Amino acid sequence: MSRLTPSPVPSPDCSGAMEPAEGEEREQSIILISDDEAESSVGNSVLFVQPQEEPALGEVKAEVVDEESELMVTYCKEANVMPHARYDCSKHPFERTENDTCSPLGENAAICDQCYCYICDKLASECQQWTTPSLCHCNAHNKSRFWKEQRGFTLTGVLATFDLELSDIDADLRHGGSLLLNFMQELSVEYNKYLAGQRVFPPRHECVCSPRLPPGECSACRSRSVQVVYKYSEVFALVTRFLNQAEQESPKAAAVMLLGAAKEIAAHKDPSLSWHNVDHTASLKIAVPCLFRRITTQLQRMLVLCDFPKTLYEKFINFFHSICLPCHCFGFSNSLKVLSWNHGLLTTVLKGQNISGHRRQKGKKMFLWETLPVIEARVEKLVEKKNYREVIRYLRAVKCDNTKGLRDLQDKIPFFLCKIGNFPEAAQAQLVPVKSITCCSACRISPCQYKLYLKMFRTGSVPSGDDMLQPGPWVSTGPPLGDGGLTKHALRLIYSNTSLYRNPACWSSLIMAVGSSNTLNNSGELQPLTLNQPPMDFQQQVLAASQSLLEDLKANVNVSLPRALFSTELQQEACLILAVQALLQMLFCDLSSLTSFLEIPVAFGKNLWALRLLLDHLSYEENLLRGTVRLILNDLSREKAAILKLWEDVSPHYVGEFLWLFLTCRHKKMQSVGLFTLNIIAENRHMCPWAKHLCTFFHNSGLSHLSLGTAVHQEVSKFINIFEQP
Repeated sequence: MSRLTPSPVPSPDCSGAMEPAEGEEREQSIILISDDEAESSVGNSVLFVQPQEEPALGEVKAEVVDEESELMVTYCKEANVMPHARYDCSKHPFERTENDTCSPLGENAAICDQCYCYICDKLASECQQWTTPSLCHCNAHNKSRFWKEQRGFTLTGVLATFDLELSDIDADLRHGGSLLLNFMQELSVEYNKYLAGQRVFPPRHECVCSPRLPPGECSACRSRSVQVVYKYSEVFALVTRFLNQAEQESPKAAAVMLLGAAKEIAAHKDPSLSWHNVDHTASLKIAVPCLFRRITTQLQRMLVLCDFPKTLYEKFINFFHSICLPCHCFGFSNSLKVLSWNHGLLTTVLKGQNISGHRRQKGKKMFLWETLPVIEARVEKLVEKKNYREVIRYLRAVKCDNTKGLRDLQDKIPFFLCKIGNFPEAAQAQLVPVKSITCCSACRISPCQYKLYLKMFRTGSVPSGDDMLQPGPWVSTGPPLGDGGLTKHALRLIYSNTSLYRNPACWSSLIMAVGSSNTLNNSGELQPLTLNQPPMDFQQQVLAASQSLLEDLKANVNVSLPRALFSTELQQEACLILAVQALLQMLFCDLSSLTSFLEIPVAFGKNLWALRLLLDHLSYEENLLRGTVRLILNDLSREKAAILKLWEDVSPHYVGEFLWLFLTCRHKKMQSVGLFTLNIIAENRHMCPWAKHLCTFFHNSGLSHLSLGTAVHQEVSKFINIFEQP
């Protein structure tokens, strides 16, 4: 069937003939465009109908009928010549042969203004090989396999080695091919210099000829001792610069550049006889594997992260497998055997249908085994798409020869569980060893991570980003852990990690989390609570039960807190007392390992009854008391400005209660902390406009009840006099 391309249709007259509109000239030709160009045809896709003579005025225009195609032409219009290949030109005939390149055939060299070269894909008038002997692009046409291959090679250039079709090639691939071609030319020059080597002449050499000449003057002896040194360093530097450039390009261009570079350096030969004790960039046998490692690692990541079309994906892999690797690069033979995202085993793992990561196929056991760069790329891709459940399943099932690298990724599983709101399982996952790994992730948690995990467990919120250390807003993802669960898990974590156990910042994080609300304040931080002091008998009961509870928690036993104490209205107070008792045990055993202490008392906030409980128990042991006071005084001397800034942001009433707690302690060593703090405030009163309110607090707190003549009474009175002076 053919298509008719008419001009605007005029209205018919009464006789049924078609007449042009008034003032419109009658057109003189028609174009019939064939839809199904047969292979046996001469190749023209345009059928020309000769213009008809214009009928006499008043006569009805004769109809043109093509009986074979059952097409009737009632109106003709002269066509505009559009850009076309030379073999489709309507003005000049064209002769076809399979592969004649000697000289132009017939009138094939003749062109019109719109003729294009089939090979170069540009105007024939601009083709440099239009009539060049042995090339003769004027004879090219689309029915010849030879000319089709010539067109493909011309348009694809070096991309032809990748077995790419013209339909596969876009601007990115073409750009990558252009950069690769320039690199290959530069590399050829540098590689030839390497093969020529560097001739090294000895500075002086004893002459063994007759007659003997002075050392270094005999040319014969010098020529025999000349050494040729082959240094690959310049080639290595050139390839490295090219790889750096590739990493800045689009994925398709980068893949072409990396694969092309791999093929080029794989063909390099080492003419030197020895490569030991040589710099890694100077020796080819060391430098080339180093470059291959970088290339394959980047390609592995790209095959996972970049959504290459399936055909392009396969052609990239096939190209790499076609590279003839030298013996020093055999280890990279299977580097690009990367599972596609729709691989059966991988898919079942990601969907939760296979939690073990292995299956039997034809009687053999198959494992989900991937290299670390591939695993890192998959995790990155899944996290980017917020598929945290799939990340967790994948990391639990996948195997890798890089145990440490895989372990570091698996340590993120608790955070990913928090991202989906599963805080109980996240707490458990930190203490359960991953298969094939001897220790749990709790052993490797940093103090900063410990603080953030407690914040997540306390509030049920997580950082909005994909990195828990990244600053930003927090969002709620699920119900938080209860008071008992939070305290138990926090203590089990701190007992499982020596660096946490001996870090005062971790103990202050624990105390702050236990004494806080399960909601964040406006600044996104934990919101401290003021807990009422429980009755003394309740405190004693909790302290009595704490000894066995803490021993079980140290042994990582699944402990159940007594319901009579930890399931009442005072459960949060009971948890705070349990934390105080755990802190006391640590101080009795490992006080010497601490480098600071002041942040721990500050962490109690307004729960000063719990802080008094800690200080009273410290007073029973003289050595423990002395060591603690020494640490606090050192902290005060070192952090004067910080502590004054901290108290500026809180109420003077709290500062007064905090100082009064130390000043009224029954042991004089602990009283010295309060006295030293008063001196700091007095010496820096220009930074403490709130200090005058302390005087009122001291009067109201019972200054008159202090024993006269004691150091505390004298220093407090002196402090009041300083700030009450006009």
